[in-house]
Amino acid sequence: MSETARPVSGGAPTDEAHTGAGSDLKNSADFGARTSSDEPEKTALDGDLKEIVQIVDWEGPDDPENPKNWTFRKKWSAMLIVSAFTFISPVSSSMVAPAAQQISDQFGITSSAIAAMTISVFVLAYAVGPLFLGPLSEMYGRAPVLQISNMWYFAWNLGCGFAQNTGQLIAFRFLAGLGGSAPLAVGGGTVGDLFSPDQRGKAMALYSMAPLLGPIIGPIAGAWIAERSTWRWVFYSTTIADAVVQAMGLLFLRETYAPRLLQYKAQRIRLGMDEEKANRVKVRTVFETADRTPRALFRKAIVRAFVLFGTEPIVQLFGIYMAFVYGILYLFLTTIPSIFRDNYHESTGILGLHYIPLGLGLFTASQVNSRLLDKTYAHFKAKNGGVGKPEFRLPSAMPGTCVLPIGILMAGWAAQKHVHWIVVDIGIFLVGASVIVIFQGFQTYVVDAFTLHAASALAAVSFLRSLAGFGFPLFGPAMYNALGFGKGDTILAVVAIVLGIPAPWVFWLYGERIRNASRNARHDLPRAS
Repeated sequence: MSETARPVSGGAPTDEAHTGAGSDLKNSADFGARTSSDEPEKTALDGDLKEIVQIVDWEGPDDPENPKNWTFRKKWSAMLIVSAFTFISPVSSSMVAPAAQQISDQFGITSSAIAAMTISVFVLAYAVGPLFLGPLSEMYGRAPVLQISNMWYFAWNLGCGFAQNTGQLIAFRFLAGLGGSAPLAVGGGTVGDLFSPDQRGKAMALYSMAPLLGPIIGPIAGAWIAERSTWRWVFYSTTIADAVVQAMGLLFLRETYAPRLLQYKAQRIRLGMDEEKANRVKVRTVFETADRTPRALFRKAIVRAFVLFGTEPIVQLFGIYMAFVYGILYLFLTTIPSIFRDNYHESTGILGLHYIPLGLGLFTASQVNSRLLDKTYAHFKAKNGGVGKPEFRLPSAMPGTCVLPIGILMAGWAAQKHVHWIVVDIGIFLVGASVIVIFQGFQTYVVDAFTLHAASALAAVSFLRSLAGFGFPLFGPAMYNALGFGKGDTILAVVAIVLGIPAPWVFWLYGERIRNASRNARHDLPRAS
């Protein structure tokens, strides 16, 4: 016979049916902070000792084990390690672009679509991997998913360097991309784990910059490697760099997911019990329910990203627009070589330098916007009586939606008319700046709206984004061959205006109404401080 103990806080026993604190915590970015007692209460009925439940939670609002209470140095150390993982994989996604002609010559590739696929198939895996890896990180924690996936990426990326034909290269690139997609699935969730909404802007800026700056730096190095050596060393060099990142992760990567950390705490409590106490005391965390079986957990976690993608208007609408923006980025990444090789007759090494304006745009705008994100959020929060909303992330993204079509038009028509190459580079710079501003604002919105399940939400958003990153380079060469760079980029600029400029305004006006109709988005906004 079993009886539950009276509801108490922290690590003390509580009513099995009592879900007030637990359910609130599951939907809140700031997990409940309550006092804890390590000794469960004894209850008896008719002289029998009853089974009791001990709930494990944080030890008050300032518990140093709670990732949100970690020191500044500890938080940013964790973010830097995750950002290193997030950086190295996207480097591989585009580093091979300047060597595409070498690969085509060696393997006899005559189709421009197949040649582009050897590059962009890596990004196709980005669409698939996060749908599974994001939810798995919410089951087993961020660190193990990140480490194991990176080892998978390491093995298959090295295999790309030994590929003997087109089919092997495409298959190995896809498999490497599956492992390389883990940081994109886990990184946004880590930001939500570590930082409160008031602090999240700068952290999200760092995380957002890594997957966008990586594809810029990769081709610059890849161009010189391809010119001075062979395309195989593009893969060997990224594998060596990844080995360094993996070693850093093994030494310094920390778990940040609160439910997982509380599971570790519960396990320590169980190990400290004697046999009699262990038989009558059921220890579980505030996030767990009585029927939380491994099979049910797995099924729920894996399905979550698909459910968010299929049912959440926030995820769907943000996914569509971010897919277009990401597609534009990868279209530029794969066409820069042809622009400066065919129109300006530059060597492979020199044309690789034209990726620098794209990187400068990303870096410069990121540094400015990382400060504006938190300042803008604080400003509107103060005007709203001290209550923050995810919509307060959107004003900083609005300029980016206007600048993007300007950059596309400038780069396209300057290349079409053979204007001095600096004009093309200015257009490329504006594209890079607008892309990072849009990504930072929109991704931080998603993290704020789906904090506890941010990894699954970002995985769902990235699904369409990665499909576009794969597809745009495939149709891009055919479009430019038929229309030229000027007319082709004009079509893209018109789409950017029609689709992009209204997007942040729609969510600024109606975002809260959309979130309130959601089962998964947070409805409990942070309290005034």
